[in-house]
Amino acid sequence: MKYKITVTLCFLPMIFSIGCQSYEPAPLQMDLYQSNLENRIVYIEPVQVFAERLALQNGVPNAFDMQDGISAEEGEVIALFYNPSLRIARLEAGVALANFETAGLWEDPVFGFQGADISSPSAPFEFGMMMNFTIPISGRLAVEKERAGSAYSTNLRKVANLEWNTRSLVQSQWSHWTAATMQVELLQEVAEQLERINAVADLLEASDEMNRVERRLLKVDLVSYQVQITKAELDVLQAELALVETLGLPPTSAEYFIPIFPALMTVLVEDETSRIINANTELAVSMAQYQTAEDSLRLEIKKQFPDIVLGSGYGSEFNDHRVLIGVSIPLSIWNRNQAGIAHARTQREVARAKSETTFARIYRELALANTTLSLTKKQRSYFDEMIIPLLKEQSKDIENIMNLGEVDMFMLLETVTRHHEAKKNLVTLQVTQLDAKITRKNILGPAYTIDTVKNDSDSATENTLGGVQ
Repeated sequence: MKYKITVTLCFLPMIFSIGCQSYEPAPLQMDLYQSNLENRIVYIEPVQVFAERLALQNGVPNAFDMQDGISAEEGEVIALFYNPSLRIARLEAGVALANFETAGLWEDPVFGFQGADISSPSAPFEFGMMMNFTIPISGRLAVEKERAGSAYSTNLRKVANLEWNTRSLVQSQWSHWTAATMQVELLQEVAEQLERINAVADLLEASDEMNRVERRLLKVDLVSYQVQITKAELDVLQAELALVETLGLPPTSAEYFIPIFPALMTVLVEDETSRIINANTELAVSMAQYQTAEDSLRLEIKKQFPDIVLGSGYGSEFNDHRVLIGVSIPLSIWNRNQAGIAHARTQREVARAKSETTFARIYRELALANTTLSLTKKQRSYFDEMIIPLLKEQSKDIENIMNLGEVDMFMLLETVTRHHEAKKNLVTLQVTQLDAKITRKNILGPAYTIDTVKNDSDSATENTLGGVQ
């Protein structure tokens, strides 16, 4: 009997481990990742396939061609595919999905064995074996499954919110990068005009029509603008690197970018408040987090109620073979999971406050964006209809005067610099107006939600792409 029991116990771990998973190492390969990163702009086929799936929706390009460069709209698609923050968010959603798929499972049965070898030579070996099962009569497992589902839904909404924000970020960064390239071109244009002015000044100085003090001031202005060009080129480089990071591309890919402002239409909505509540992606995350807090409270309340543990087994005592039966049930008298319930209840109120304050902040930001749009529209009309035309006329008049042989170098310089400042301010206003449009569009959210689409670059989970406008 002792030998048979020992053999049985030796095989029990093997029997119970049949369904267990085995560990497989997955070491990091940074050299391979670096090679893949550098080839993203060359091996663009996965992004093209991704773009074709998105082409069924409005607001994304229906053709993706790298031969003619990368536009802002194509940049949005690339960012949705390669953005590093999105990659992490999708993988984290995969973690939540794994938790959801494995939540609510019954607890594994517990095997127990007790044996006693009495020292008397004639005494038999006594033993008892029990298998205990937990019967979830409290309903806790169903609520646990629902809570895991709420947590997964929250993660999906986080992905959708990040995708929507990433599209807005690409539009904003593309606008700022385009404006930075335009500022370089404007400065180069002024520098060329100043060089012509300096050439005329050299002739005037040679004929004693301009003294050295005035001539020196013109040279200082020319050098100052050349310094500004260098700084502006650095601004372009910084804007390029920020854009490359958002798109998830190598730095060398910036040469493919097309410096054109994104085409944005002002979103017209009858009831902005209702649109925010129903479509704002950030508020959707807060509301999903509140639902998770609600389910967490339900789960903690369910934990008050006990589950039954049933056990059955076989044993032997003094050569009397016996069938063993056991039942146990916790009594909720003193603890009653009061700490867990109190914590979950306060967490629900925190989630409520976060949702309400998020809505209030978003509502204020929308009001500011609407006001900014209105004011920048007026300011741009002043530049387009009055300031720029007047400066053009001023330049023509000065040119006519120069043709007559009368030159006022400092009036010419003032006209050139003012014309440049007006164009510079006009570009800045255009960017400000675009930022306000982007902010307004981002706050109002997508007009509808795109169906779940699988991203080839991260197949660990299904991700809900932010809806398009």
